[in-house]
Amino acid sequence: MSTTAIRNATKITSLRTAHSESPERSGAGPSSAPGYLARAVALHLAGQREEALKQLQRAVAANEKSAEIYRAMGHIQFELGDFQESAKSYRMLAQLKPQYAMGWFNLAVSLERSDDWDGASEAFHKACTLDPKQLEAQLGLGVCQLRMEDPKSALGSFEHCLELSPDHEDALFGKAVAMQSLGHPDEASQLYQRILKRNPESEESLSNLILIGMSKQNFDMVREHSERLLELHPESTVALEGLAAWASAAGEHGLTAKFCTLLVSAVPGHFEGWFNLALAHQKSDRWEQAAEAYDEALKLRPQSCEAYTNLGIVREQLGDEPGARAAYDRAIKANPEALAPVWNVALLLEHSGLTEEAERWYKQVLEKAPKEDEARFRLGYLRLQREDYRGAAEAFEGCLKYRPQWPEAYANLALAYTGMGDRDHAERLYEKMLDNDPKSMDALRGLAALAIQASDFDTALEHHVRLIDLGERSAEVLYNTGLMYEKAGQLDKAVRLYRDALAQQPDMPEALLNLGRILESNGKSEEARTCWSKALEVEPALAQGYFGPSMD
Repeated sequence: MSTTAIRNATKITSLRTAHSESPERSGAGPSSAPGYLARAVALHLAGQREEALKQLQRAVAANEKSAEIYRAMGHIQFELGDFQESAKSYRMLAQLKPQYAMGWFNLAVSLERSDDWDGASEAFHKACTLDPKQLEAQLGLGVCQLRMEDPKSALGSFEHCLELSPDHEDALFGKAVAMQSLGHPDEASQLYQRILKRNPESEESLSNLILIGMSKQNFDMVREHSERLLELHPESTVALEGLAAWASAAGEHGLTAKFCTLLVSAVPGHFEGWFNLALAHQKSDRWEQAAEAYDEALKLRPQSCEAYTNLGIVREQLGDEPGARAAYDRAIKANPEALAPVWNVALLLEHSGLTEEAERWYKQVLEKAPKEDEARFRLGYLRLQREDYRGAAEAFEGCLKYRPQWPEAYANLALAYTGMGDRDHAERLYEKMLDNDPKSMDALRGLAALAIQASDFDTALEHHVRLIDLGERSAEVLYNTGLMYEKAGQLDKAVRLYRDALAQQPDMPEALLNLGRILESNGKSEEARTCWSKALEVEPALAQGYFGPSMD
């Protein structure tokens, strides 16, 4: 985003004629000095500025160093764009005429054009001291103070200007910039609006109002002033940036891409424009266009960690895993402290099935950010998958250290303790989950599984019934509940639950077999055979042993 617009200060004063002061008043030297000066003026009037300057330099070489000569030299050098030399001439004038306010003023303007803000500020201050009513010097001092990042002093200078001329546009603008820099955007906005009432084409005021709108995230304000600025300046970078920001905030990714495209067309070297264009394409799932825009952004800023990270995400979406990994590696190289690309490499490896390598990268994430609990959770999950129950328990306990009420971490920690054979510890964890949330299905499933492992079918049945009452209708839970009703001799309930399980999963062989067995015992042989036939279709291996015990 563009920085706050600050206008240049003032123009240099016009050269006076050779006869405006007598040689005695201007500090002229020998009588030949007016001759050099007169020839210089004549040449200048004829448009021969370089020749005029040579006449003045000859006067200096002849040791005829009058204040008038240096003033004329400074003026012509300034006209020729040689601001460093004009500053030298005006400094000599200031030495010869230290009470001449206009000499200090012209020195200040020359230094300002050379970007010597400290020197210009000192010279403007001297001019203001000698002539407190010199409005242009006060204005120049304020601009220098802004450039030196001293808005508080600048505010005083601009307010002094406004005491001299209450409606001076440049002074109003300078005061607005100072207020904006001091963190008073509302007061600054009022001043910019005041300027726009008098001068509706003030592009700097519109630009700064856009920046204020951006800082306040007032995107209606951003849009209004961006559109006005774009009418005045169709290729305004600030206006296009503002409209792109407004469109992005509104979730209008197509419009964001449109304005960013206009921006990079007008300013091909605009990194933020390419980056935001890529981001807009990325949010619209236009992966190829996003990749192309990120590539353009990276040509302009090859060390952008963020651009490489996002490019890696886009490459993953395109199915280019090697390209994604290369982009993440470049992001890490660009900023070794960055967390996002390390995270993304870990996720990429996990999705690719390279779980042990993924674990190493999740550890790197935790080395950089020990409180990054999601990485610790993924680490625990991968350990749980490969049955490293002790390592998994360590990871999930770490998760609960930072997020004590994390249900998924509790559930997985309980699974880890179950895997280690510590049933009591696992049960306590599930009970704690239920204390925190009496409707926790993960806790009820875990407790039911522990009860089944312990052959405590009455307790297991209680937990399964409670799961069903809470809305759990998975085929597995319904089947297990039916099985426990069957073991308890409640065959009618068992039949109903087996049928419910088959409604969820019609090809569940266990439910078909058990339902067939109960139907057979109830004299419903034909329906029982239908169930068994379907079970054999799903799992032919069930036919083994049908005609007798195994012959192996």
